[in-house]
Amino acid sequence: MDILYWSMIIILFVIAFIGLVYPIIPSVLFIAAAFILYGVFYSFETFTWLFWSVQVLFVILLFGADYIANMIGVKKYGGSKAGIWGSTIGIIVGPFVIPVLGIIAGPFIGAVVAELLVHRTNIKDAIKIGFGSVIGFISSVITKGIIQAIMIIYFLIAVF
Repeated sequence: MDILYWSMIIILFVIAFIGLVYPIIPSVLFIAAAFILYGVFYSFETFTWLFWSVQVLFVILLFGADYIANMIGVKKYGGSKAGIWGSTIGIIVGPFVIPVLGIIAGPFIGAVVAELLVHRTNIKDAIKIGFGSVIGFISSVITKGIIQAIMIIYFLIAVF
């Protein structure tokens, strides 16, 4: 049964990492589900208050990293709140409209279109802002990937 239990836990962790590039998948919920499955299958005794406190802090960091990286990427290249919102919508919609490439094209197109429509930004500046949104998204994925890896490593240290 150990193989089945650990397979389920690992699958949840893998889905969490897939959520890095498909933001519609709530990565943190899959990580938490893996922790809970471990507790149900084996024991919650290994999860101390310190473990849960650290994991909650990492969850807060995950949410903050996503928003802050996108905001910095757009703002650094001269974008506005409209560009941030357009980029965010593009991140969510892009992968479904344009499979594979939509993960990069979505935030770019979203930021460009938002800046053009809302602020009537010239095309050159709008493209620069779109590029900034892609930089923000990629840095967000990297940051969240590192945080998720640390959460899982800490989990593994706690249980072994």
